[in-house]
Amino acid sequence: MALRSFFVGGNWKMNGNKGILGELILSLNTSSLQDDTEVVCAAPSIYLDFVRSCLDPRIGVAAQNCFKVSKGAFTGEISPAMIKDCGADWVILGHSERRHVFGESDELIGQKVAHALESDLGVIACVGEKLEEREAGTTEEVVYAQTQVIAENVKDWGKVVLAYEPVWAIGTGKTATPEQAQEVHEKLRVWLRANVSDDVADSVRIIYGGSVTGANCRELASQADVDGFLTEAGLQA
Repeated sequence: MALRSFFVGGNWKMNGNKGILGELILSLNTSSLQDDTEVVCAAPSIYLDFVRSCLDPRIGVAAQNCFKVSKGAFTGEISPAMIKDCGADWVILGHSERRHVFGESDELIGQKVAHALESDLGVIACVGEKLEEREAGTTEEVVYAQTQVIAENVKDWGKVVLAYEPVWAIGTGKTATPEQAQEVHEKLRVWLRANVSDDVADSVRIIYGGSVTGANCRELASQADVDGFLTEAGLQA
């Protein structure tokens, strides 16, 4: 079985300004990080260049979204080429807020995943169910369908991190129990084994996002199939 390195992503969302981000960057640059843990910060696109130029090189930088082509008449969008030109190496795609606030379809997310990977960006691909879907018992159906579209657009799984984010636990203070998180992570790995390959199932990092805190992170991290976190940074502009 492949040894999976731990991955911690910080999603700054639409928060911060240069002053606040500068303070956060200073804190990160002077912090003690585990050598075997990969840390990536997802900054607002307008600050990607600023963050990458100030943040210690041992910490990766991600965009929070991108479009499915390299350039064109798509006002307000950014491309993987632009992200790379700012020195960032990752992008978050399929986040629940992109799906449910901005109406992005599974198909569009899949197209974005394909183009980002073709552009040599690492992809943090998000899947997760809403509260009503969990209560209806359709969690597996929902996350499998979302993962299927992602998988159809991936050729090199070495550049993909799969993030399970139950929508009902994002920014609500509710958290999936370690057992609930492990259950879905384990089922996703079983799905990858059946639908992609044993090697991918063993090697792909599946990280958890959803009200991760200092109080619950150790127990979550101790679960066999939880390979890290995608957390929301508490930034106030």
